[in-house]
Amino acid sequence: MVNSLTILYSALVLLVLAAIFGTLLAVLGKKLAIKQDERIDKVKNKLSGANCGACGYAGCEAFAKALVAGKADLSLCNATSADNKKEIANILGVDADIVQTVPVVCCVGGNSAVDKYTYMGYGDCRSMELLGGGRKLCKWGCLGMGSCTDACPEHAIDVRDGGYAVIEHDKCIGCGKCVEACPKGIIKRVPITAKVYIACSNCVRGGKDVRAFCKNGCIGCGLCAKNCPQGAIEMVNNLPVINYDKCTGCKVCVAKCPSKCILELDLNK
Repeated sequence: MVNSLTILYSALVLLVLAAIFGTLLAVLGKKLAIKQDERIDKVKNKLSGANCGACGYAGCEAFAKALVAGKADLSLCNATSADNKKEIANILGVDADIVQTVPVVCCVGGNSAVDKYTYMGYGDCRSMELLGGGRKLCKWGCLGMGSCTDACPEHAIDVRDGGYAVIEHDKCIGCGKCVEACPKGIIKRVPITAKVYIACSNCVRGGKDVRAFCKNGCIGCGLCAKNCPQGAIEMVNNLPVINYDKCTGCKVCVAKCPSKCILELDLNK
């Protein structure tokens, strides 16, 4: 039979050894610990906190670490306000001259655009795109199946009665998830100071040809470029392109566009 004193001594020895090893681990843990750069928390607190992943990193903390390490560019985050970006730039000691942008849907075709087939399948725009490039005769047109809606973490974009996606900019955090989700690439970024944008992406010239597939499409007439008092618009591949450095927001282009596909952008920001 095992002596009770032997058991007690064995337990005491184990307890002492556990205490010694515990103390050693605690001391070594502190001495060998890798100290985190204090700027990481400061940068993280200035980021939007959306954790949307649009920057390519797994949340704001991972992005903050990449910024401090010099492995990421602050311009990758569109969800963070311009003021906070300037503060982050000051923390990091980098250039604070960052242009804040917002997404816009460059298509107002929707129900006014001709369908080349009736889609009966399940899924979203990306799955429809696999079937002959989507149902629209216009190969640039919004498919209206809501891939952008599914991707938006703030429910700031959806397909309205017009059959094309519409962004509610008062909800939008600018993360860019919708931009990535659109298989047609028609959700694009413009400066947050922009007053107008081109709401069409087709590159066909001529009213007859364009009207054959969309009543609302740009016909490439160039009236917007010809009448812009600042010379801020040029025609590129039959589609107007706005130079926002020159644009004053006079909206002459909006008035002159016969297709009404140059829209005003009032963000109240």
